[in-house]
Amino acid sequence: MFEFFAKDRSVAAPGFNRWMVPPAALAVHLCIGQAYAFSVFNGPLSKAIGIDSPAPDDWKLTTLGWIFSLAIVFLGLAAAFGGKWLEKVGPRLTMFAAACCFGGGFLISAIGVSLHQIWLVYLGYGVIGGIGLGLGYVSPVSTLIKWFPDRRGMATGMAIMGFGGGAMIGAPLSVLLMDHFKTASSVGVVETFVVMGVLYFISMMIGALTIRIPAPDWKPAGWTPPVVENKMITRQHVHIDQAMKTPQFYLLWLVLCLNVTAGIGVLGQASVMIQETFKGTVSVAAAAGFVGLLSLFNMGGRFLWSSASDYLGRKTTYFVFFLFGAVLYAAVPYAGHSGSVALFVGLYAIIVSMYGGGFSTIPVYLADLFGTKFVGGIHGRLLTAWSAAGVFGPVLVNYIRQYQIDQGVPKGQAYEVTMYIMAGLLVVGFICNLLVKPVHAKHYMRDEAAHPPVAPSVTSTSTMQPAAA
Repeated sequence: MFEFFAKDRSVAAPGFNRWMVPPAALAVHLCIGQAYAFSVFNGPLSKAIGIDSPAPDDWKLTTLGWIFSLAIVFLGLAAAFGGKWLEKVGPRLTMFAAACCFGGGFLISAIGVSLHQIWLVYLGYGVIGGIGLGLGYVSPVSTLIKWFPDRRGMATGMAIMGFGGGAMIGAPLSVLLMDHFKTASSVGVVETFVVMGVLYFISMMIGALTIRIPAPDWKPAGWTPPVVENKMITRQHVHIDQAMKTPQFYLLWLVLCLNVTAGIGVLGQASVMIQETFKGTVSVAAAAGFVGLLSLFNMGGRFLWSSASDYLGRKTTYFVFFLFGAVLYAAVPYAGHSGSVALFVGLYAIIVSMYGGGFSTIPVYLADLFGTKFVGGIHGRLLTAWSAAGVFGPVLVNYIRQYQIDQGVPKGQAYEVTMYIMAGLLVVGFICNLLVKPVHAKHYMRDEAAHPPVAPSVTSTSTMQPAAA
């Protein structure tokens, strides 16, 4: 059985249509992207005993917030270790392992909710499910970059857009299932977790069974990489371990961490936040719709911004994220005071599109600087920044909110200080991005360092990239 999952068994035959690969990636990423919709469970889980209202023994939102944070922490850790494993065993086996962990995490969490043992939910969705998130996240990225050397940014957008769009399916599906299973003695979360775990396992297995990798010397028919010099894009390769000895790796780690911190806390509490900001105006169903809308912009931003980076350049694209994002975050409190739901939703829609764009642009930013040969492993290690942000973001939102409430601030205004902090983090991210320079030639692999770096431009011709090694 495991021979079927061997890397050499997934090499595409001559004439294989590379456009068959993006659907396989989406089959996985649309499932694991459900993590962004986990906030729709927070309300019901906080009333798991009381049913209609929280009972003394029910879990608080601050306790529940750690489920999402743990999932993101283990996503980053699994990606860091799994990225190098992915390069060795290939995407098919990695996707299979991801399906087992993510689907199984739901089932363990269902047991935890049934027994009202939060540690089992932490273990199930947070740890085991988080490992599934990490393995599933990195598995298609380097594969698609190798299938689309002529459109790197677009390729990473296709690979990662599904993760941003998972909540668009997960949020309404969760609400529908909980409503279906809800009774006088149950909020319906246990049964919902079981159904979603099984459905997601099946979908992810479809992706694992259909993924293919190109032959080592493959390149698109009729395409040859043009020779146009650009210092920010190399045709050389840096080994995974050597990449971690460069300042560029750590600057990009901070770039990703700060961009993610600013957005992930909001996404983790999106449903509760809009209901508290516009109390009595936004219903539970409308809040779930808001989560789904953010998911749509998260998904669309991943494709559109990364595709745009083929023309703008990766560094310029991140400049837009940080400068424009800081202004938008600073404007959120005004939207809350004005009572304009439309303005509030509009600001967050744009913010989340750039948040998603940051995820899809970072792999090709890495490929530009470090080459394509080990980009999957390097990307996996960089995703530890996501793990850190998975703690920083929700902690900033949840605990500052609680502190504000304890000080007598109305719930609808308890997020304002956090928004200004997020804007400040993006300014710091702008500075880190400004400091990113080309990788020094001493870090190139020994047999390649003797060759001068020649690469395509990041203008309109920058979409024509060298084939992956």
